[in-house]
Amino acid sequence: MKALVKTILAWSATSLLASAVPAAESYSVRDYGAKGDGSTDDTAAFQKALDTAGQAGGGVVTAPRGNYFFAGHLDVPAAVTLRGMWESVPSHVGIRNAGGDKPTDDGTTFLVTESAGNEEGSAFITLHDNSTLKGVVLYYPRQDSAAEPQAYPWAIALRGKNPAVLAVEMLNPYNGIDATHNERHLIRDVQGQPLRRGVLVDAIYDIGRIENVHFNPWWSQKPRLYQWQKEHGEAFIFARSDWQYVFNTFCFGYHTGYKFIKTGTGVCNGNFLGIGADDCDTAVQVDECAPMGLLISNGEFTSFHGADPTMVRVGPENSGSVRFVNCAFWGPCNQVAAIAGRGTVGFSDCTLVQWDRKNEGRAAIQAEAGTLLVRGCEFRENKAQIEIGAAVRRAMVTDNIFTGSSRITNHSQHSVVISNNAGDQ
Repeated sequence: MKALVKTILAWSATSLLASAVPAAESYSVRDYGAKGDGSTDDTAAFQKALDTAGQAGGGVVTAPRGNYFFAGHLDVPAAVTLRGMWESVPSHVGIRNAGGDKPTDDGTTFLVTESAGNEEGSAFITLHDNSTLKGVVLYYPRQDSAAEPQAYPWAIALRGKNPAVLAVEMLNPYNGIDATHNERHLIRDVQGQPLRRGVLVDAIYDIGRIENVHFNPWWSQKPRLYQWQKEHGEAFIFARSDWQYVFNTFCFGYHTGYKFIKTGTGVCNGNFLGIGADDCDTAVQVDECAPMGLLISNGEFTSFHGADPTMVRVGPENSGSVRFVNCAFWGPCNQVAAIAGRGTVGFSDCTLVQWDRKNEGRAAIQAEAGTLLVRGCEFRENKAQIEIGAAVRRAMVTDNIFTGSSRITNHSQHSVVISNNAGDQ
């Protein structure tokens, strides 16, 4: 009985404390003149509500069910949340059906039209310190699902400290999220089909976080548009970021799935867990990364199409470290990895399947230079496994499992260790 009384008292105290915390001030865009009828320009009404919340020191601006048309762009002040009706990301419900042209009334949908043909224009929504976008669908009604896409600016730009994008579907933007020049961004539960670029990360000097972001061709797989996306699309692009955290992300049908580049601010290092790229010409492309490295674990990567489908490409300028741990690679592709540069590339406890699709004698992993580590991997094709080029200065290929006999070609005259590999012939 005493234990029960203590429990009740503790619960009562917690309830009283919770009730003493004031709820965030709420402002409905309807009260500021937004129509949500799909044709009236609601830009000014939304901005007035956002500015009112910002002048009050913060709050939540709500956009109830409706199709809100925008001829302009929005700026979300510090400590303000712009919230639609969705608590979790919706399943591409912003239009009547995939590839359709008519918005539904299923939820909160923003119809974006400003700066068609001008990629350098202002982002549709810009977030600042501690501001958030949540629970909406972004849809570009003037984008033709059967044609090569029309350029637009970024759908969302993140600036300042702790901006967040939560439970948002970017149904068909040309450019998705510009996550540059901010600190501690949070991008979580985002889906859609960005056509040219999905997420760009750069100039991040305090840890950024990207979680549960999936890009699939839900809006359109019509041949002309989809082929353009396959030739030009880049799902995730990373430049300078000091320990970027990326978890449970996925993309399908892009020219490049994950691209690591160098800009004027620097290069990326980070922790990438549970990431995937399906049917991308190149799943992971590393032009350059930081010395402390890219830690890529529990990933799955496939390449089928394009002129030379190869899942991992490391460029000649790279001097950093790239490590794949417990990842799966399959095709049918030309190669799993083509490696150049002065850096280190490692594969540990990985599974490699379906390379050398044209039976040209290509090895699954071809290293032209740098340092190569291949340990504890399983090669599930009776084909050439590894080719070590003359410019490779260090390599360790140990404790791997081969289908068939060992087929490792070593052209290097430098320090190379090949040992304890087991084939079934």
